Amino acid sequence: MTKFQGNPVKLFGTQIKVGDKAPAVEVVGKDLNAIKIGEAGKTQVVVVVPSLDTPVCASEARKFNEKAASKTGVEVVVVSMDLPFAMGRFCTTEGIENVQVGSDFRGAEFGKAYGVLIEDSVLKGLLARAIFVLKDGKVAYTQIVPEVTEEPDYEAVFAAL
Repeated sequence: MTKFQGNPVKLFGTQIKVGDKAPAVEVVGKDLNAIKIGEAGKTQVVVVVPSLDTPVCASEARKFNEKAASKTGVEVVVVSMDLPFAMGRFCTTEGIENVQVGSDFRGAEFGKAYGVLIEDSVLKGLLARAIFVLKDGKVAYTQIVPEVTEEPDYEAVFAAL
């Protein structure tokens, strides 16, 4: 169960588990080109945040940017509902160069396929904070952060790699 400021929030979509085939979806990159998630032949860390325009999400993106620099052959994609233009501005301002950013604003296909679209509360329509490690088209690790306002367990994510 996920909460926002201690209050339960309902998630829409299919809850995926370790061992499942990773749903293949596209999000929109800051350059408006598609970023493919769940493709075979890749190792991806998909970092899901409600909005890069919040201190917790910004901190999380910066930490993954730092840690991703030392990982060879791993693609890190930060996904939110932020518009691609805002995501690009965030990356420029924050010096984010080691991760990609992708927006799910076109129909929330990622949020629905991965079961992280918030269905109620004041955050309705945004994505819950979560991490998915995908290896060769399979789900190798999932973490739905129990409280949307808190950061994920970074050590567990990188241990899964």
